Amino acid sequence: MEYFINCNTSTLAPYNAPLDQIRASHLYRRLGFSASVSTINQTIGQSAGNVIDNLVDQALNMPPTPAPTWANWTNANYPEDDEARNQLRNQQQREFRLTYANALLNNNLRDRLSFFWSNHFVTELEVYNCNGYLYEYINCLQRNSLGNFKTFVHEIGLTNAMLYYLDGVYNNGNNPNENYARELYELFTLGEGIAYTEEDIIETARALSGYVERGEIGCSPVTFDPTRHDAGSKTIFGQTGNFGYDEVIDNLFAQRSGQIAEFICRKLYEFFVHPDSRDEANNAQTIINEMAATFEASNFEIAPVLRQLFKSQHFFDDEAIGVIIKSPIDFYFNTLKETDFSYTDTNVAEMVNYSALLSQEIFEPFDVAGWQRDRSWINTNFMIGRWLTIESIIEGFYMADNEQFRRLGLEISGDAGLTSTNPDAVARPIIDFILPKGLLNEPEYEKAFAIFRSDIEEVYYEGGNQESWTLATWPQAPFQVYLLLQYLARQPEFQLK
Repeated sequence: MEYFINCNTSTLAPYNAPLDQIRASHLYRRLGFSASVSTINQTIGQSAGNVIDNLVDQALNMPPTPAPTWANWTNANYPEDDEARNQLRNQQQREFRLTYANALLNNNLRDRLSFFWSNHFVTELEVYNCNGYLYEYINCLQRNSLGNFKTFVHEIGLTNAMLYYLDGVYNNGNNPNENYARELYELFTLGEGIAYTEEDIIETARALSGYVERGEIGCSPVTFDPTRHDAGSKTIFGQTGNFGYDEVIDNLFAQRSGQIAEFICRKLYEFFVHPDSRDEANNAQTIINEMAATFEASNFEIAPVLRQLFKSQHFFDDEAIGVIIKSPIDFYFNTLKETDFSYTDTNVAEMVNYSALLSQEIFEPFDVAGWQRDRSWINTNFMIGRWLTIESIIEGFYMADNEQFRRLGLEISGDAGLTSTNPDAVARPIIDFILPKGLLNEPEYEKAFAIFRSDIEEVYYEGGNQESWTLATWPQAPFQVYLLLQYLARQPEFQLK
């Protein structure tokens, strides 16, 4: 697959043209996991600014996923028998993974971002293996996903999941553990080797000490024990004081605000716009600098930066469309949203399982650095896995109700689907809706048209014939749409968003 160089020269000036189909689809593919034909059609012709403001406001006002019954359970709530305890714990994890997957499908920007942050403030469920901690962690991601980044950093470091995952509970004043201190700077706020020293990490570890691991009852909340905290003087970023947890975060944002703003805005840019932000030939650095200035000026509120980016000419530039490789979750969920086929929790669970087979397991990023995204999603084995699994998924929807394929074709093609006897005129809009920027050239369209025509005799595609073909009336039309979707799902363009 071609690797896209970032040639986007547009600025952060507002995009003022009415949204067309390509840009409406682009918006929903990036700010959520895509959208149905009807949602895209409602968005066409609207102002980008209004649509973005509505989506951001919706995300800001959305309550977090309700707490399951086991949200505050400790090990005392589970059966004493090991097998029964593990069985119940695993069942709860499966159910909550499905609940969160449905949130990804339904909550647009809020959970697009909570999932993004789960790959920034990484934890792995298999490491801490406590369901109550998992809910607390996801709740923190959802509540802070578009909120204040300083507050976010402060809260995430005190979640039980993070305290266990990065060894905060083993950080004692008389024997400091540097793991969280290092990742706080290297992965969460500044970037590897940026504006901190090894001495800063050592001193920060001392300041973060005192959070004590659970007692005899596992999955109990972590507590702070002043007797395990190093109360001595520390020097961090050239500032000296009797620092504890709160002072570490305050000092970090006071002394390194510019570096934090650039690091986070670059990560947001690479996720939402283009993975290539460092080539001197593009103006991504200029965009990131402007985003960072907004971030600092708003005291690290995330929403103003995203409003500025998403409303911009840069975000809607042709060079920004169809240049990010879909993650496995994107790959399946985009298909589900765009086709708007009837689905059940069984379908969603199947897609979640397939994503795990392709190395993106919800709640289990690859390691502390997270999934590396984009090109890492594509290799020979993963491509074959994508083809076989999406083929199976599309076939399952066809077997369940083949008429929904006709409905999809009619929704996309509009009047052409109702009246045109030219199958190419019906196939083209379907192709252009399913793929971010259509196919590469006319010969590629001709190949797809040939698939869509299926084995129906040419005479039926001729207007005036008593039995002329139309998508709305031809008995085999659902199968034609099915064949076209199966063909498109194997194209390189289908892997992109």
